Amino acid sequence: MTPDAAPHPATDKRFLRALGGEAVWPPPVWLMRQAGRYLPEYRETRARAGDFLELCLTPELAVEVTLQPIRRYGFDAAILFSDILVVPYGLGQKTWFEEGIGPRLEPLGSPSAVARLEPAALRERLAPVFETVRRLRRELPAETALIGFAGAPWTVASYMIEGGSSRDFQEGRRWAYGDPEGFQRLIDCLVEATADYLLAQAEAGAEALQIFDSWAGIWPDDAFRRWCLEPAARIVSRIKAVHPELPVILFPRGAGPLYREVAERSGADALSLDTTVPLDWARAELQSRLCVQGNLDPVALIVGGEALDRQARRILEAFKGGPFVFNLGHGIDKTTPPAHVERLMTLLREA
Repeated sequence: MTPDAAPHPATDKRFLRALGGEAVWPPPVWLMRQAGRYLPEYRETRARAGDFLELCLTPELAVEVTLQPIRRYGFDAAILFSDILVVPYGLGQKTWFEEGIGPRLEPLGSPSAVARLEPAALRERLAPVFETVRRLRRELPAETALIGFAGAPWTVASYMIEGGSSRDFQEGRRWAYGDPEGFQRLIDCLVEATADYLLAQAEAGAEALQIFDSWAGIWPDDAFRRWCLEPAARIVSRIKAVHPELPVILFPRGAGPLYREVAERSGADALSLDTTVPLDWARAELQSRLCVQGNLDPVALIVGGEALDRQARRILEAFKGGPFVFNLGHGIDKTTPPAHVERLMTLLREA
């Protein structure tokens, strides 16, 4: 969509207007992982929950955590507090979180394990997530949009196979290269489950959807197209078939020049840019086609001061005049001083 195209849908929410192709200024803003450990009120709520998965699946607590950064900073959008790994949990894979370690899953030991996943049970198992969305729509300020989200099939599959996080996700890549047909069955299962999960969030009241492919950049171009771009395009197509006006944002982190192909082929309304994407290139190659979102280095936000101001102004100057949502190039770090976020918001509101 060109910057001067008519926006869709008709709305007075600044974030949704930008996703619809309008050049909104000052730009709407939200931050990936804006509800998290850098906020003292989050740490208090997290301690009450005891278990991280319990926090995600308890609507009262998930609503509270989602609202905390909105109360503090007045972001233009709230993103549902949850985790990309609730989808494996919803499919029946044993999933838990260990303090100080992170996510753990009972690894899929072989391609035959895919047949034991239970897509039909996903909506029932994840009903608390949809209740959280419904409550948020009632409790958010009228001007604040609500974003639902999910992990992309490849990124989620990588955790399901490895049994947790990894530096190189070698087991998932071995499976994809060595048994592409078996790996395709897992990806196909996740395409359908992810689309269903996102559609249920939309039915509950989510006004935009973001798909996080955090480990997309690990693949060469041909594998990226098969395991990242094509599944994302299928999910977007499923969503648009039911909700054609519902905006979808893709975040293929590390895609580099393949971002352009994602813009052309995915059907998404916006692309979230990682920190490494050159600003001038993104303006010429991406923003001329659709809304872009990003891409402040989270470390600049940790440092604050003039360094933060300089980096933020570079991004503002690059994307002014086209559809744009200010955000980070990845999630906010737990060591970020909350006062630095306040400084950033002041700068952005005065742009």
